[in-house]
Amino acid sequence: MPNSPHRGPGFYGWYIVAAAFVVAVFGWGFGFYGPPVYLEAVRQARGWPIALVSGAVTVHFLTGTGIIAGLPLLHRRFGLPAVTFAGAVLLAVGVLGWALARTPWQLYLAAVLSGAAWPTMGAAAVNAIVAPWFVAKRPAALSMAYNGASIGGVVFSPLWVALIGRIGFPMAALVVGTGMIAVLGALAWLVLPRTPASMGQVPDGEDAGGPGQAPKAAAALPAAPLARDRAFVTLSAGMALALFAQIGLIAQLISLLAPTLGPDGAGLAAGLATAAAIVGRIAVGWAMPAGTDRRRVAVLSLLIQAVGCGVLMLAEATAPFLLLGAILVGLGIGNATSLPPLIAQVEFAPAEAPRVVALIVAISQGAYAFAPAAFGLMRQAGSDRAVFVVAIVIQVAAAGAYLAGIRAHTRRGGTPGPSSATPPSAMRSL
Repeated sequence: MPNSPHRGPGFYGWYIVAAAFVVAVFGWGFGFYGPPVYLEAVRQARGWPIALVSGAVTVHFLTGTGIIAGLPLLHRRFGLPAVTFAGAVLLAVGVLGWALARTPWQLYLAAVLSGAAWPTMGAAAVNAIVAPWFVAKRPAALSMAYNGASIGGVVFSPLWVALIGRIGFPMAALVVGTGMIAVLGALAWLVLPRTPASMGQVPDGEDAGGPGQAPKAAAALPAAPLARDRAFVTLSAGMALALFAQIGLIAQLISLLAPTLGPDGAGLAAGLATAAAIVGRIAVGWAMPAGTDRRRVAVLSLLIQAVGCGVLMLAEATAPFLLLGAILVGLGIGNATSLPPLIAQVEFAPAEAPRVVALIVAISQGAYAFAPAAFGLMRQAGSDRAVFVVAIVIQVAAAGAYLAGIRAHTRRGGTPGPSSATPPSAMRSL
């Protein structure tokens, strides 16, 4: 029967996951890990004050907050493939603008362009690509797709540095940007337009009503705005605090470790943290029992990071302990981004979840845009240890926010989702 659901290797959802992985590689490679490299390239080429160029990085991240919040509307209006491809083109143009800027206003205009573009390939976008294809297996699918973010850092950070050193920033931006447009254009044309209905399939690749179908998520939100919904407030606070601590710490990590480990050793530690992020995200995506409360998993991930910060703070000049601390911090890096959308999946109605995900990502980006500067000021005013102490305090506060929202969605009348009522069959499918 041509319209019967496909099962097994023929399930197209895993091709969608692969496409989302590639989107994340470019999105984070250009829009998240790229700006610190652009900053230094612009500073060296133009001789502008570090504060002026750093301000462009903040503008880049702040501009994206409004786009993230409106991403579901853009997807409904223009379609996800078109928005993704348009974002790739605009991001390539924006980064080229960074390279060609001759005056500060040109630099800040380029930062607005790049900042507006990269959310179309960021966390909310990846969730929007994957979500229609998976329900019970969504944690595993999203963990695989979000690993593209970590690979983006592994690939693009050294690639940008190497290309800028060899052929200059403008040519590097042109070459890599053209490659991104070509790859994402192909995905937007060939892969992203497909839906389960168009392929005659159902989420998770199972027969309708089969074990791959998770129970219903929370009921629709009441008339009260999200600002008064405890589940939303605690989820957005937990994600924002966790990413603020994480981004502030990462921005200072190499500088903090270099005096003991040397530049190469500090780079190795950063690489280990990135590798640990991949391991941590895969472990949660594939090993987390489907009946587990995902907020508690987020809390555990944050506490592991806090222990890692403690190890880094107390390690003094002991290299093995510094590397251990970097690994512990890294284990939670990926989960700080991927767990909140999974929590939203079970705490909000399916029709409402995309808007909730977009909003919590936008709020988090608006918060962490200021993290590198804030941690730098704390370090300058205090000491290197102050960075770790403040990170621990914020991570514990984030854990408290997640705990404060446990079962908040059931108190507003929602039906418990997979986090509290998933049958054994759905647990096996995960």
